[in-house]
Formats: sequence, C-alpha cells, structure tokens
Amino acid sequence: MINNIVWMSGAGISVSAGIPDFRTPGTGLYSKLAKYRLPTPESMFDLEYFRKNPDPFYDIARSLYPGKCKPTATHFFLKLLHKKNLLLRTYTQNIDMLERMVGIPSSSLVEAHGTWATAHCVECGSFEDAGWVKTQICKHKKHPLCRHCDGLLKPDIVFFGEPTPMRMEKLARNDFKKCDLLIVAGTSLQVQPFASMINRCEGYVPRMLFNRDPVGLRGDFDNGYSGFLFGHDANYRDVCVLGNCDDIIMKFAKMLNMKKELQNMISNYRKPDLQTLYSP
Repeated sequence: MINNIVWMSGAGISVSAGIPDFRTPGTGLYSKLAKYRLPTPESMFDLEYFRKNPDPFYDIARSLYPGKCKPTATHFFLKLLHKKNLLLRTYTQNIDMLERMVGIPSSSLVEAHGTWATAHCVECGSFEDAGWVKTQICKHKKHPLCRHCDGLLKPDIVFFGEPTPMRMEKLARNDFKKCDLLIVAGTSLQVQPFASMINRCEGYVPRMLFNRDPVGLRGDFDNGYSGFLFGHDANYRDVCVLGNCDDIIMKFAKMLNMKKELQNMISNYRKPDLQTLYSP
C-alpha cells in the first residue's frame, strides 16, 4: 500500500498560475532581465553582486513576492494527498510559496531554494521579521537594513553562493528511505543537489515523472547516479508521462477516483491572509 509519497516539484507546476519559469527562452524570468544590464542573468541572484548592487533584486522582488497568483490544480492535488495522509513530504525548487498558500503545512514542505517567509541580514546573519522586510521593499521602496549592523536584509530565498537549507538534507536522509512512491513534476532536474535526489529512494520504489520533456535520464548524471530508465529494457519501475502538469494531474486524479474531490477543493478555495505566510 502506498502511504509515503515523496513529491519533487519545479517551476513547471506553477506556469499555469502565471508564474514564469527561469530558463524558457522568451518567457522565462532570465529572458526579462535585459533592462538591468547585469553581467549575467544569474547575477540577479548572486550574493556578491547583491552586496554591491541590491537595486535590481529589490526591484524584481516586488513582482516576485507571493500572493498575486492562485495555486494550480497540481498544488491542490498535493493538498489532497496531504489531507489523505498519503504525502510524506513535498520538496520544491519554487519560491512562489503556492504550497503554503494552498495549505501544505511547513512540516510537510521543504523549500529547496529557500523562501520569502523568513529573512536575514547578509552580513551578521540576524533574523528579521520577513513581513516587515516585504513592506520596506514593496511598499516603501527602501533597502531594508539590519537593526544590529546596518547590513542589507534579504528574504531567505537561496542565492548563488549560499548553501541549500540544512533542513533539506536532514529530512531527506529519512524521507527517501521511507518513500514508497516518488513523483517528480515540472522540473528540468538541472540544479544540484536537488536533481540527484531522485536516486536516493530504494531501488524497488516506483518513480513517476510528470513533465513536458523527459529529464533526469541515466547519462544525465555524473558520479554513477542511475537516473531514470524510461524505455530501457532494464526498466521496471520508472514511468514518464509527458504534457502540462495540470492536465496530467486531472487525468491521474480521475484514475484514482479523486477528481471530483479535487475539483471541489479548487472551487472552494479562499486565499489565505497573506500576512500569515511570513514568520514574525
């Protein structure tokens, strides 16, 4: 019986909410950064560049802060799995906080690339009220400064040059041992250490990919990682379903006799008080 699902998500599960991914040519976030005249698109999220010139990040942060978009059918399906005690944990590369907005508790959520829900000083590391930081950036158009050292305050989304949250590795050690079904959705599986996590579950555990393209294949990984074996004679556990995540999810929910419940959950959704998303 399946009752310990580990779910790994990328930007593809949020595209239908109106949130662009990072790398798609023409529509991805990196395609829209020309006006900032950055050394590279990645400089927007580079810690050292931020220290020298925080204006581009604070400017684009005003459009990236969560709250404007509604969770997608995929997010609601995650909530449904949680409600039925089938979801062990969801690991997301996304910083849109739509998992939080749909009602996934923080205990069941690992935000691999950080979150807007907390904030720290980039110099002394002091914690600051993330709601206050958001107000300074979005409403007052100011650089929020640390009350202890006057360093720049930054929401805790992971920049290049910063480590992934320690909590991710700590939980992953046990989660992937308990996992009895791995679902990977809407991700290019190009960023480590997130990408190689698909190889951490036991060798007998079924793995499913819901994506526009087949990714994470054997050969995509170095250092002996196995990767997915779609279409290979030796494959006995990997399933690839290609298409838009929401379309796949609705069909999957129908197969599981959950479609009506999922549709009701979507119809009855009420946006939460956004202030509750931010830690004091």
